Amino acid sequence: MGQVFDKLRGKQWRQKQVQAICDRVFDRFKLQTGRANLTFEDLYIAVLLVYNDINKRLPGPHFDPPSKDLVKSMMTDCDINLDGEIDREEFVKFIELLSADTFAVVSQGLIISLIVAPTVAIATKKATEGVPGVGKVVHKLPTSVYASLVTLAVVWANSDSS
Repeated sequence: MGQVFDKLRGKQWRQKQVQAICDRVFDRFKLQTGRANLTFEDLYIAVLLVYNDINKRLPGPHFDPPSKDLVKSMMTDCDINLDGEIDREEFVKFIELLSADTFAVVSQGLIISLIVAPTVAIATKKATEGVPGVGKVVHKLPTSVYASLVTLAVVWANSDSS
């Protein structure tokens, strides 16, 4: 599954997206506070901003940000220089660890929506053509249009249920 996603977007796509989001959020805090590093409170607010950005940009269900306790324990793990604050490199590592599951869920949803749904639509088109009333309409639709409609229905159902 990850291999398909890598082929579609390039192997470094995820890292580039995380880096871009982290840079934007980190630079915002640096500009507002005048400090080069993030304190715990800054880090938690930054995590909320990153999750807001992820939820706005990625398809599928919205993801709840982690609790303050989880952020605190992960901060301790990611604070490589042990200064009690998070610098830019540590922040990127922190967000990569935090968002790994998020990207896996999004990847699964994309693969189901973009690969599995059209394949199933094409396979079931013949069976649907035999249904009275609906069959004539389905038979007249080109397979590509039918597959696109089924895929849109799957995407719509997924976004509606989240």
